[in-house]
Amino acid sequence: MNLKNTDRHPLPQQTLATPRFSVHLSSTRRGARLARLLAVEQLRSWGLPFDSAAQVIAELASNAARHGSAPGRDFRLALTVRGTDTPRIEVTDTEPDRLPAPHREAPPDDESGRGLLLVGALADRWGITAQPLGCKTVWAEIDTAGGTPEAERRG
Repeated sequence: MNLKNTDRHPLPQQTLATPRFSVHLSSTRRGARLARLLAVEQLRSWGLPFDSAAQVIAELASNAARHGSAPGRDFRLALTVRGTDTPRIEVTDTEPDRLPAPHREAPPDDESGRGLLLVGALADRWGITAQPLGCKTVWAEIDTAGGTPEAERRG
């Protein structure tokens, strides 16, 4: 038996797939909490730091559950890794007309309204993308600098 490779019959190449995780969750406080827990576990399994990502996910999922949901419709959490060490977080909801106000000035005694300021402080990049079928995606990327713990990177 000849196992020699020839140009006519190349051996299959193993490719490294981009790590991906996606889940639909109910637009409830419980769904938002589950989004954070599932994402932390997924990032941990990929060997990536997750402290800042957990806070960003908690905020985006909470916003999707509270402000971006149509009755009976879920939100979607998706995680991918850009390059070798940059998690990209995407939360897609069903309310395209309720766009987040990234620079909203909340009154000092207001108990909400500062979440996207937190996202902006923790993420290296973030934004909003319109989606078909009346949806929007709020996304964030957090550079992990080769796996350096986030606390060390941010000083």
